[in-house]
Amino acid sequence: MQIKDRHVVVTGGASGIGKALCERFAADGARGVVVADLQEDAAHQVANAIGGLAVACDVGQKEQVEELVHKSEEAFGPIDLFCSNAGIATGSDVLDDDLDVWQMQWDVNLMAHVHAVKAVLPGMLERGEGYLLHTASMAGILSTHLNVPYAVTKHAVVGLAEWLAFTYKHRGIGVSCLAPLGVRTPMLGDTDSDWAKNAAGDVKEPEDVATMVTEALAEERFLITTDDIAQQWMEGKTADPDRWIAGMNRLQQKLEGS
Repeated sequence: MQIKDRHVVVTGGASGIGKALCERFAADGARGVVVADLQEDAAHQVANAIGGLAVACDVGQKEQVEELVHKSEEAFGPIDLFCSNAGIATGSDVLDDDLDVWQMQWDVNLMAHVHAVKAVLPGMLERGEGYLLHTASMAGILSTHLNVPYAVTKHAVVGLAEWLAFTYKHRGIGVSCLAPLGVRTPMLGDTDSDWAKNAAGDVKEPEDVATMVTEALAEERFLITTDDIAQQWMEGKTADPDRWIAGMNRLQQKLEGS
């Protein structure tokens, strides 16, 4: 997947990783970049700066995602790359969060990806080509402390991306799953917190992540990580799950004592 002359849609494109992706795709010569975000003013600022199109969209609403696809195709033609990047991280403990918190994260962190796939995949299959980028998190592979709805929904995104990758690869559909560790965005919050220092790895800038994404897309690599230590942690979890659980619990105890 080379970005030059391609039509790209990025949800959550007004800030953080999404904004950096929009800027990078425009710099790499995309024929059209659509900045989709619930924050309409911020989306317009990004789109105006890169010559793209801003679309206000609540990605948790199926009809709004369908309208996003419609407006994007009206402006720039068929969508070559759809980046399901928007996400939220509200939530805490399984005993504290009510069902509304779970439903909101389910809608935005998972179902938004499903809505997008259902809207763009038929056209991609008809053309015999297309690419889907799903922003998950290392929380979807290694889990995370302090926020169970986020951990669970990000695991679901990884599962969806894997299924799409092996189901449609032979029909011309590329799929990548972005699973960053710590990135300096509002979602990460305090980079000096105990959690960030112990579990976020070497905190990256959004622009660095955007570069990693474009390199991975060019190679059509499925899993995109942002820190070499992630591979070590993944291998440790797979090799000895009990040891991994014990280590995660030690960090949990440290966080509770802070």
